[in-house]
Amino acid sequence: MTTALSHEVLTERHRPHLDQALEAVRTRAYWSPHPEHPKAYGDTAPADGLAAFEALRGSRFELDQPGTDGWTGGEVSPYGFELGVEYPHPDVDVLLPAMRAGMGAWREAGPELRALVCLEVLARISARTHEFAHAVMHTSGQAFMMALQAGGPHAQDRGMEAVAYAYAEQVRTPLVAGWSKPQGKRDPLELRKTFTAVPRGVAMVVGCNTFPTWNGYPGLFASLATGNPVLVKPHPRAVLPLALTVRVAREVLAEAGFDPNLVCLAAEAPGEGLAKTLAVRPEIRIIDYTGSTAFGDWLEANAPQAQVYTEKAGVNTIVLDSTADYAGLLSNLAFSLSLYSGQMCTTPQNLLIPRAGIDTDAGHKSYDEVVADLAGAVDKLLGDDARAAALLGAIVNPGVKERLDAAADLGEVALASREVTHPEFPGAVVRTPVIVKLDGMKPGAEAAYLEECFGPVSFAVVMDSTADALDLLRRTIREKGAMTVGAHTTSAEVERLVEEVCYEECAQLSLNLTGGVYVNQTAAFSDFHGSGGNPSANAALCDGAFVANRFRTVEVRRPA
Repeated sequence: MTTALSHEVLTERHRPHLDQALEAVRTRAYWSPHPEHPKAYGDTAPADGLAAFEALRGSRFELDQPGTDGWTGGEVSPYGFELGVEYPHPDVDVLLPAMRAGMGAWREAGPELRALVCLEVLARISARTHEFAHAVMHTSGQAFMMALQAGGPHAQDRGMEAVAYAYAEQVRTPLVAGWSKPQGKRDPLELRKTFTAVPRGVAMVVGCNTFPTWNGYPGLFASLATGNPVLVKPHPRAVLPLALTVRVAREVLAEAGFDPNLVCLAAEAPGEGLAKTLAVRPEIRIIDYTGSTAFGDWLEANAPQAQVYTEKAGVNTIVLDSTADYAGLLSNLAFSLSLYSGQMCTTPQNLLIPRAGIDTDAGHKSYDEVVADLAGAVDKLLGDDARAAALLGAIVNPGVKERLDAAADLGEVALASREVTHPEFPGAVVRTPVIVKLDGMKPGAEAAYLEECFGPVSFAVVMDSTADALDLLRRTIREKGAMTVGAHTTSAEVERLVEEVCYEECAQLSLNLTGGVYVNQTAAFSDFHGSGGNPSANAALCDGAFVANRFRTVEVRRPA
């Protein structure tokens, strides 16, 4: 069958990028084929992207997928207006069998063609980065530049990374092998063996509100590249970015000669709880989830028929022992606490500081001085409302604002949160971070700081010593989990002890970050996001374990 996207065409377009991605994950060097700068997409891209987004508002999002029994929507931008987009609501009894119908041809396509089709999907998404940026911005509350970068090229990088890992794991075993066993004087036993990567079944991606593409693409492309149909179940407040992704994927699959129903959308009605219904369906064999610990734990316990990959909540911690760059420490931490209003699974929450203070290149600083100086650094960073809005974005949902408002009652406020008026969107809820001082050695204080307080809330926790801080760090990771850990020290021994805690409790560590790299940011192809080894997540983005169990290898033996 002749297709618009033949294997040859796809090979010419995308095999070089696949090879570069494979080399990047091997070397862990910096590489990205997706530009971060808005101007890289052409002079008309900003206006075209905005126009495309505006054209989607107040309309029905047609996908032509089977089993549509109605329409649903209701997204409201955190910047203060309704999107007015309606999406097809699925009759899962019709949709799931239709998704399975194309599995045979997709399996037979083999690892390389599947990978190349996935890369064509990513390339087309990349070309529409400005449109996707507005969709991410107005569902997640990210500021535009962050939505463009994290929701665009960084998400696309994570998707491509998953494709590379998936391809590598599938071709680890040869497709065909000859087997000959000597029999002495008798003729050898000879067999011809074939090995086929066989998909598990329908995969479900349960999207999150804050990073719909960045957190959604790894699981989506890992499952698709390993031969599985993918049902995308977005967060009801953040449907549009993933609906656009599904539309692009369906177009590419059809043009490449495959069933477009290999990728479908499952938008839920208000209050429906569709993810819980779908999770226990026998057709669902893989689940990727980012969100609350409660539902992640429920999925792990109640969907035994599926391979479940979860990223849940953790209590991210920074240990402050000493520094050779006090000004750099303050500015780096201030940015980390402020970025996207702390609405990141990697944002530091607990800052553990010795009661006697810390030694710095600017002299010894007491606990009170460190906290006051950090508060001053945040104030300086966010002093201008326009700059603040561009960094903070908007509060994504009422729950975050409620936690922010309640945090001031948990201890002594070192930095009060203030309202910021957004220069373009006066309806946006924009708040600066709050920093609360707590005594980590005081009985009962842990009730505040040993639970995740998602949003722009941080606790400056005073500890009797660095040793006590490391004990608390170990306990925090073990009991609550951590997506990120940071430490500042000039002591080789303290550095070794922090590393030992993170090795033993399995947490990703950043040491002495004082420049333009932040603890809450990771780079695809080089950094692992999460470890899969502590309660915050049972998988890492991205490693071999994230992709290898999405398929099994079936062997067929024949006489040679």
